[in-house]
Amino acid sequence: MPMPSKRRSVLIQSSVEACTPPDTSSASEDEGSLRRKGRLTNSTPIQSHSHPTVEHWFNRVIQGSSTSSSASTTLNANTKATALADLMSHTHLDNHVAPPDVTGLSERSSLHAEQSHIASVRGGSRGYNHHTNIMETADGVPVNSRVSSKIQQLLNTLKRPKRPPLREFFVDDFEELMDVQQPNPNQPKPEGQLTCPLEGEPLGVVTNWPASLTAALQRWGTTQPKSPCLTALDNAGKPVYTLTYGKLWTRSQKLAYTLLNKLSTRNEPLLVPGDRVALVFPNNDPVMFMVAFYGCLLAELVPVPIEVPLTRKDAGSQQIGFLLGSCGVTLALTTDACQKGLPKAQTGEVATFKGWPRLLWFVTDGKHVAKPPKDWHPPVREASNDIAYIEYKTSKEGSTMGITVSHSAMLAHCQALTQACGYTEAETITNVLDFKREAGLWHGVLTSVMNRMHVISIPYSLMKVNPLSWIQKVHVYKARVAVVKSRDMHWSLLAQRDQRDISLSSLRMLIVADGANPWSISSCDAFLNVFQARGLRPEVICPCASSSEAMTVAIRRPPETGVPSPGKAVLSMGGLSHSVIRVDTEEKLSVLTVQDVGQVMPGALVCVVRAEGTPYLCQTDEVGEICVSSRCTGAAYYGLQGMTKNIFETTPVTSTGIPVSDRTFTRTSLLGFVGPDSLVFVVGKMDGLMVVSGRRHNADDVVATALAVEPMKFVYRGRIAVFSVSVLHDERIVVVAEQRPDASEEDSFQWMSRVLQAIDSIHQVGVYCLALVPANTLPKAPLGGIHISETKQRFLEGALHPCNVLMCPHTCVTNLPKPRQKQPEVGPASMIVGNLVAGKRIAQACGRDVTQLEDNEQFLYIQDVLQWRAQATPDHQLFLVLNAKGTVASAASCLQLHKRAERVAAALMARLNTGDHVALVYMPGIDLIATFYGCLYAGCVPVTVRPPHPQNLATTLPTVKMIVEVSKSVCILTTQAIMKLLKSKEAAAAVDIKSWPMVLDTDDLPRKKSPQIYKPPTPEMLAYLDFSVSTTGILAGVKMSHAATGALCRSIKLQCELYPSRQIAICLDPYCGLGFALWCLCSVYSGHQSILVPPLELESNVCVWLAAVSQYKVRVTFCSYSVMEMCTKGLGSQTEALRLRNVNLSCVRTCMVVAEERPRIALTQSFSKIFKDLGLSARAVSTTFGCRVNVAICLQGTAGPDPTTVYVDMRALRHDRVRLVERGSPHSLPLMESGKILPGVKVIIANTETKGPLGDSHLGEVWVSSPHNATGYYTVYGEEALHADHFNTKLSFGDTHTVWARTGYLGFLRRTELTDASGERHDALYVVGSVDETLELRGMRYHPIDIETSVIRSHKSIAECAVFTWTNLLVVVVELEGSEQEALDLVALVTNVVLEEHYLIVGVVVVVDPGVIPINSRGEKQRMHLRDGFLADQLDPIYVAYNM
Repeated sequence: MPMPSKRRSVLIQSSVEACTPPDTSSASEDEGSLRRKGRLTNSTPIQSHSHPTVEHWFNRVIQGSSTSSSASTTLNANTKATALADLMSHTHLDNHVAPPDVTGLSERSSLHAEQSHIASVRGGSRGYNHHTNIMETADGVPVNSRVSSKIQQLLNTLKRPKRPPLREFFVDDFEELMDVQQPNPNQPKPEGQLTCPLEGEPLGVVTNWPASLTAALQRWGTTQPKSPCLTALDNAGKPVYTLTYGKLWTRSQKLAYTLLNKLSTRNEPLLVPGDRVALVFPNNDPVMFMVAFYGCLLAELVPVPIEVPLTRKDAGSQQIGFLLGSCGVTLALTTDACQKGLPKAQTGEVATFKGWPRLLWFVTDGKHVAKPPKDWHPPVREASNDIAYIEYKTSKEGSTMGITVSHSAMLAHCQALTQACGYTEAETITNVLDFKREAGLWHGVLTSVMNRMHVISIPYSLMKVNPLSWIQKVHVYKARVAVVKSRDMHWSLLAQRDQRDISLSSLRMLIVADGANPWSISSCDAFLNVFQARGLRPEVICPCASSSEAMTVAIRRPPETGVPSPGKAVLSMGGLSHSVIRVDTEEKLSVLTVQDVGQVMPGALVCVVRAEGTPYLCQTDEVGEICVSSRCTGAAYYGLQGMTKNIFETTPVTSTGIPVSDRTFTRTSLLGFVGPDSLVFVVGKMDGLMVVSGRRHNADDVVATALAVEPMKFVYRGRIAVFSVSVLHDERIVVVAEQRPDASEEDSFQWMSRVLQAIDSIHQVGVYCLALVPANTLPKAPLGGIHISETKQRFLEGALHPCNVLMCPHTCVTNLPKPRQKQPEVGPASMIVGNLVAGKRIAQACGRDVTQLEDNEQFLYIQDVLQWRAQATPDHQLFLVLNAKGTVASAASCLQLHKRAERVAAALMARLNTGDHVALVYMPGIDLIATFYGCLYAGCVPVTVRPPHPQNLATTLPTVKMIVEVSKSVCILTTQAIMKLLKSKEAAAAVDIKSWPMVLDTDDLPRKKSPQIYKPPTPEMLAYLDFSVSTTGILAGVKMSHAATGALCRSIKLQCELYPSRQIAICLDPYCGLGFALWCLCSVYSGHQSILVPPLELESNVCVWLAAVSQYKVRVTFCSYSVMEMCTKGLGSQTEALRLRNVNLSCVRTCMVVAEERPRIALTQSFSKIFKDLGLSARAVSTTFGCRVNVAICLQGTAGPDPTTVYVDMRALRHDRVRLVERGSPHSLPLMESGKILPGVKVIIANTETKGPLGDSHLGEVWVSSPHNATGYYTVYGEEALHADHFNTKLSFGDTHTVWARTGYLGFLRRTELTDASGERHDALYVVGSVDETLELRGMRYHPIDIETSVIRSHKSIAECAVFTWTNLLVVVVELEGSEQEALDLVALVTNVVLEEHYLIVGVVVVVDPGVIPINSRGEKQRMHLRDGFLADQLDPIYVAYNM
């Protein structure tokens, strides 16, 4: 007979051959396959136990393990553990299996094993026995029962509700959702052989080479003191000063002596050899820099040259500060002039820059340095592996690293450059580069001293004034070598017309330092074309490739060294994007032409490896990162061991994983290949690499394409930044350019769209965002050019302030998750069966019963209650209305209210018939309440209407008019002031004032008693109409019968425990919904005193509501979200002042926000936090939920358990599924329970389409059944039939008799761990949002509030946001609270955040002024009104961006 499980269990009983738990993972094995016929001596109990649960197997194992001596098998603790592990590995716990409840060992030691089985199958005997901690094995040896406590733990976790565990690191499962792009089968792949490491010529041995660079300086300073070392020029190009080798030697010695001996703190020398010192020298003062640099070397200090910080907020300046801090720099050397120009603090000292350590500034000018005594000599040692200097480098992300260079590497590099460039003693060299770092430092400061060369240093400021200056200096000084960048060649071309009489024939080498930039070839060719006529020989141009880490990697040798002729490669861009080299023809647009950068440096070993992952050697036709192993490379990133290991200690391996060499290599961050004749070609840098959907693009290439589109007209040539940002799991290309001031918007847009097309056709890649900023606003790098990482940072922070922006997410974003395919509709019956099989509850819940009668329930009508109270407790104060000062403006006792109502009734009876509808247009106050009861006394149907706003009649009066007309009111009751307003000239401009019905003012009604009070024939008669504007902007009136009115009051009374001795404070509008019921109905019904605070009063005094709550020691209070928001914003910083005024909120047991929407958890939490200082309990704040069909479904009340919060998976919610997750997990959305379900109310969750009941793990429409449901909509548009099912609808399956009302809101029910007053487990209702407002996009259901929350978080200047759809496009409207130049910053940020968090592409971003998004009286956004305004072009937006 086949075994039901994979492996035999270790627990073998005497009478039963191997007992194995059933493999519940296969459903076919029912209990039949468990009963082994004739094997179990007593099989009846198992038969009775029809479904073998996991519990049964657990019990059996545990009881087997606590055997008595009669059991035949011996078990030791290990076997026991394996047995259990074995069992666990086969028992697939699914959530439809009841969790086992094994809380201890079996009490009895079983006599026979069979009996033990029977006991366990019956699920009996599970008490803790006396030997829980010590278990006996069959030998009777006690063993510690750690296993059983483990089981215990396991079982405890099984009892908990199943939630996905909160993992320590989240692995985003986006990849599963993503539309995975299949690699194109036709894409090029490398086909060549494996490359071999390439060796440079050996480094020649010259006998008289100095032992170190300081030794060279000493030699020339003492033997050739008059020999010129460095000539500095001013901004007019005139030589200012020539430093001789003698001067350099003596001044460096003086500085070294001063630094070591003359600077002290508390009699300790400030510096000791090996300390790091910052060198802060302007670019036009190379002499002082050189003296300081060599002074530090002589003193054995480590110079760290950095840029001069000009302002406190230089681009990247903070990062430089971090570098100085991590290097432990305490002293900065600078010049007198530079020190005077630095920003100062109030004390007159140099200000501390943001992120910088505290520095001592020392001026190195002559008068501040001391002459050393005769017997003092600086130590001139052989070059060692100690750090000589630290060069700063800014990474792609903008962080600054310090690269340490040792004395020996510095010396070896000088020797290698001397050999490669053929430098000879006393040559003249012109240097245009920055002398503080890279090639400018290597050629113009270090190698020049080694060979006693004369350097003509040309400052950047002079180049800006006169781009030809370097060529003139080559001519004047007959310079043999010039070190330039391709930019300098390009600039000089623009200005060469003026120069007739210059000759470049003296040049034997024109070193192009950025020859590794693929675009340098065009500058070189153009420069040669023009200057060949002036004596420039073609073979003189020597591009080189270098990086801060590896120093010089390769350089084209001067022609006399007999090297092969220069090479040029025309490569296909498409191939390069797949890292493959494919030669193409120059006619095509999509090719890249590159020149070689010569041969590898002497003494170096170079190889090309894959840029990402393991450094495998590349094939010959593959582009990779160039790596160098030589004595002259940097040693490390200072203080960053991990990064150092990756970059400076790489071991390239062959395809089989064997190291290429026993030497370690340094990664150069140059991407390239080795071409024919062992020439090195560079096609890009790692820093500019953008990997978009698996293809590589080089930022420089994209810049060049953008510039090729008639650039000079609209944008500045050198001012374009290209970088990539990561959005939705892929890199996206962003292009930012500076626009010329005279370019019109039309021109710019034309240019932008042409750039997009050009980049698309040449690189086959889409641009995500193209932004134009005003001239001169991009952050600059120290020596011209754009600071890319800072620009990117500003773009991501929304601080770039573009003047034109074009986003193309629709074309770029191709990796959105697949749209959801709707399954063919599952019928309601299958849903129920599915839920039952899965063990899910059908989602329904109800409040407590309301059967017991109470004192005033002999009255069927609320007006009878008022009369009874007027007789029973005539002087009991029912209402106090407070004004803005917090004093009582008006009050009413039972009798006063009754008398005023009688007067109104008498006036109405004289003029109207019973059943007539009457509009009550009053400011919040006693008048409104009294006229309401007056209408009931007269048998009229009251309709409460918010009065028009005197300052805003044009928008508020039409609403009044509409309600009056729709409700068919035959009369308007109001005050004299409002009556004048309704008939004023201003009103005539907004509505037709002649068509108002009869208007009565109730200010001075005669004191007449009505003849008799009207008694309605049945409680089903209409009591009042409740009109309100829904969140979707629809005006809807509902009919409330007398029976519903009474039931509503009774439910609220029970829930809030309201009695005549109670006081409650209400800060709500009294015109509709629960606000109206609390103002006008509840106090009269329950007899409690209501302290009424009209929300309007908060505008002049924000704290009036809270002060009243404190003053009257109110336990229960109600407010709206707008009131809560006003208090949070207005009083957030004033809690201390309120405490001094003795405002104390510790009396509040429950503060309920009245709303018809998802609870705003962030607002309620911040309200609780802010007022915690005033004693407000964290548990007090909760929300209510009502809607048109039933104004009060949930309300926290005073007795129920605290409101609960759950976290649901937002992505599951889009599929109408509810999946609980832990707080803090990705995509989690906190939802707060909407209060407790009111007594007498039943709630069920139903499918909106099939109308079948849903399980509690589904999101569906909330349906409600209750005696206080409204009886129907009241409209004149004849749509009653359409809405009939809103009020009386039935389930299509299951309980098909109950009549339900559809709320129009989506929500779900959850059974919580809490118990309610009746001892039952409490069911919580969570409201997610209105059905009408949900957005159906990509087959999923989105709730606007979720998208809006993400958008508001994306930038500090977004005050409010609303979203809606327009022809399948998502439109996002944001209110900008800030300057208008920030408007365009928001476009990219809004698009990014919605893509990242919701996987949706925003179609239109509309930036508007604050206050444009319409909000109703409850503080809910009117998105449909906004949509109408947008379509009718009435929003007057600051900016509208249509994403392409």
